[in-house]
Amino acid sequence: MKKIILTATVFLMLFSCQNDAIDSSDTKALSSNDFENRICASHDVLEAQMKADPTLALRMNQIEAFTEKAKLTSRLVNGKVVIPVIVNVLYKTAAENISDAQIQSQIDILNKDFTATNTDFNSIPELFAGVAANIDITFVLEGINRKSTTKTSWGTTDTMKKTKRGGLDPTSPTTKLNLWVCTIGGGILGYAQFPGGSTATDGVVLDSKNVGLSGSANFPYDLGRIATHEIGHWMNLRHIWGDATCGDDLVSDTPTHNAANQGVPAYPHYSTCPGTPVEMTMNYMDYTVNRAMYMFTNGQKSRMTALFVSGGARAGFGI
Repeated sequence: MKKIILTATVFLMLFSCQNDAIDSSDTKALSSNDFENRICASHDVLEAQMKADPTLALRMNQIEAFTEKAKLTSRLVNGKVVIPVIVNVLYKTAAENISDAQIQSQIDILNKDFTATNTDFNSIPELFAGVAANIDITFVLEGINRKSTTKTSWGTTDTMKKTKRGGLDPTSPTTKLNLWVCTIGGGILGYAQFPGGSTATDGVVLDSKNVGLSGSANFPYDLGRIATHEIGHWMNLRHIWGDATCGDDLVSDTPTHNAANQGVPAYPHYSTCPGTPVEMTMNYMDYTVNRAMYMFTNGQKSRMTALFVSGGARAGFGI
C-alpha cells in the first residue's frame, strides 16, 4: 500500500516540476507522432502557484487530511453529484472558435468516462477489473461564453482566466466548473487547478485542438480524454506515476509506475519499480493517447468524491 504523507514540506516536493511554466511565446507544435512530448502542465502551474502563495501547501495539506478522514469514516458521497459546466472559448481564428456541437460532444464524453459507460471500459484487463470504478459524477453544460482575441497563444500563467488581461473571468467558480478553451502554446494539451487554489483561477484549461470528437479535435487526442484527465486533477487526482520515478499518486489501488507511459503500450507492461507490478497504463491519469486510456479506480473515486461532502473542498457543488 502506498504511503500517504501529510506535511506541507512533502507537498512542495511532491508537486514540484522540472520546468518553469511555459510562456505563451513558446509555440512548439505537438505532432500526432510526438507522443513523448505530451504535456499536461497542471503540476508546473501548481509549483508556480505555491511559490506565489506559501499558504497553498497548507490548504492542500488540510484537504489531504480531510480526504483521509472521509475515507476512514465512510463519509463519502452516496448520492449523485452533477457538475454544472461553463465553457469559455477564446479565439483568434475560426478553427479556435469551436462549435456548440463540439463542446457538447466533450460533455457527453465526460459523462461516459465518469460513469463507466464508455464502450472501452469493457476492455479493462482481468487484473484490474476488480478495482475499476464508476465515479458516478455527471456533467451538464450550463453556458458558453465566447470572446474574440488578438492573442496567438496564452501560456500557463492563467491570463485567459482574467477579463482585464484579455481573457474571461470564471463564472461562479465555487458552484460551477469553468473550462477555458484556447490555444495554449508550448505543446501543452491542457492543465487544471487542484483543489485549494484561488477561486479567481479555478477550473481547467484545454487547448482547442483537443476538445470533443469533432471540428478541431486532432488525432491522437481526438476522443475528449484530455478533459477527463485534467478534470481528474481538478478533482484531486495526481498523475499515476506520482510525478517521480516510482512515485506516489496517493492512491492505494493503483500500481507503482516508474514513469509516465506514452502512445499505446502493449499489455502487460511491467514497472521497473520494486515488485515489478503490471502498470495500469489504461488509467486516465497516465500519459497515454486517448484511445489507450479508459478507467479510474475505486481509490481514485474515494479521493474525488471526498471533495463533495459537507466540509469538502468542493462541497459548494452539492449533491
